[in-house]
Amino acid sequence: MSIPAGLDLGGRQVVVCGAGPTAIAPIRGLLDAQAHVTVIGIEPATSISDLADRGLLILILRAVELDDLAGAMLVVPATGDPLLDREILKLARQRGVPAVQPPGAPDAPVTTNGSVILVGGGPGDPGLITVAGLEAVRIADVVVCDRLAPQSVLQDTKPGAEIIDVAKIPKGAATSQVRINALLVDRARAGLTVVRLKGGDSFVFGRGGEEWQACADAGIPVRVIPGVSSATAGPALAGVPLTHRQLTQGFTVVSGHVPPGDPGSTLDWAALARANTTLLIMMGVATLPAITAELIKDGLPEDTPAMTVADAGMPTQLAVHGTLADIARATKDAGIRPPAITVIGSVVNWRS
Repeated sequence: MSIPAGLDLGGRQVVVCGAGPTAIAPIRGLLDAQAHVTVIGIEPATSISDLADRGLLILILRAVELDDLAGAMLVVPATGDPLLDREILKLARQRGVPAVQPPGAPDAPVTTNGSVILVGGGPGDPGLITVAGLEAVRIADVVVCDRLAPQSVLQDTKPGAEIIDVAKIPKGAATSQVRINALLVDRARAGLTVVRLKGGDSFVFGRGGEEWQACADAGIPVRVIPGVSSATAGPALAGVPLTHRQLTQGFTVVSGHVPPGDPGSTLDWAALARANTTLLIMMGVATLPAITAELIKDGLPEDTPAMTVADAGMPTQLAVHGTLADIARATKDAGIRPPAITVIGSVVNWRS
């Protein structure tokens, strides 16, 4: 379902009727258009609950009522139930509010040998998905989608395509990797073309290798379409080059999902402190105080420039600057929540 391109929705009230996976694409498109979005529905998809928790939309957990449409500029039926969507269109007409026409009934599926396409969608801006990745979304029978994927490209799926939300919220609701692997195999075995759409690049902290292996073990053909990794895109979108001839000759990307000293950590933080490369920490918002303290203990100067960038490529992008000694505090004070990347090194101040 596409939002009419000619409408200026910036700052306007839009009501989306439906909170399941079908609603993810129009909601993301509306947010990209700077609309004020109210979502009304039951059993919300995890990605939609996450957007509500982050204050990016209003979520009302019940069936839509006629008075809900008062004052809206646009109504978007997105329940996934054609009969219910038609009833919502009738309510919109009663209120005299324009509504998006839901797609018609899908054609009967054609049985073919199923396959899985692992698509890296880039850092979240729909303009940064590759041409090949977007084409895969357009031909997919099923799209298994993360919350950090460029969700507005789901508007380009063909009528009747199944959207499965497998969002993972830090310390919140999450779909297990075992369940995701099983979904890919199950749908492909049914003869369907399955796209696994996620943010960044599937093979850079994206568990793409695990998904490829699960499909290969089940005899499912897999195609990999690389994406723009948020590790490189996030700093670039915030105006920071990871390398610069006069400053550094390399960069190192690490996961901060567990702190230094944790039994699950395999990183040599002392070596990282001595590496003299730009250091990028992904998935490290919660552990940043412990990481920066360890780097300082291991000899990295406290005044080393640092930056944390959140929601890179999205309208909500935010960057905070500081030094190794205070970036953890600055990140917390700014209210930054995942997804975010911290960059440590002289390149942060390359224009100073």
